[in-house]
Amino acid sequence: MTNVLPSVVVETHEQPDAAIIWLHGLGSDGHDFESLVPALSLLPTLKVRFVFPHAPRRPVTINGGMEMRAWYDIYEMTLERKVDMANIDESCAQVEQLIQAQIDQGISPDRIILAGFSQGGVIAYQTALHTKHAVAGVLVLSTYLVNGDKVVEADSCVNGQAPILIHHGLQDPVVAPELSVKARDLLVSKGYSVEYKTYEMPHSVCPEQVQDISHWLNVQLAD
Repeated sequence: MTNVLPSVVVETHEQPDAAIIWLHGLGSDGHDFESLVPALSLLPTLKVRFVFPHAPRRPVTINGGMEMRAWYDIYEMTLERKVDMANIDESCAQVEQLIQAQIDQGISPDRIILAGFSQGGVIAYQTALHTKHAVAGVLVLSTYLVNGDKVVEADSCVNGQAPILIHHGLQDPVVAPELSVKARDLLVSKGYSVEYKTYEMPHSVCPEQVQDISHWLNVQLAD
């Protein structure tokens, strides 16, 4: 078993009973969304541990083989998104370890939310759809779904009824909005509980979106 990924940890209470595991995008690191925590305006009654892991460093083909933090290698920036599935499986296993680490610290799986931006969203999707743990929800931002033909019906998935919030920018030049639409339509067709919203923004996060994420997190983690 590989070591648990190093992570930036931010706690809103000294005894958290919920966790949000938030995965960054390509070339970034665990600090990327750290500053977002205060802006999320979580209810003061919530006791949340944010876990922002650092992806391993690896060569990325589309960037000329340059080594950077990446959850997986991308071979081609086509709509089909040729990616290294072995890397994805490895990253999902590492996220599983992060989930287990939270459970070992006394946080129930149904108090854990998986979140991810871009590449991180791919891993959040993939982990939620294949993990043995029933989590509280899935937040996927500016991302896409890989291996859609292997997504099982919601009735056969431990997270088949977990709320999935999909956000995407309509002006995204990196991940085409149609990829998030494709993911949404596939998941809905298989019975998953999906909420979808777009914003007038590129491959980023905007203030209106942060407010919507805040509301969603407060609803999902409310007692």
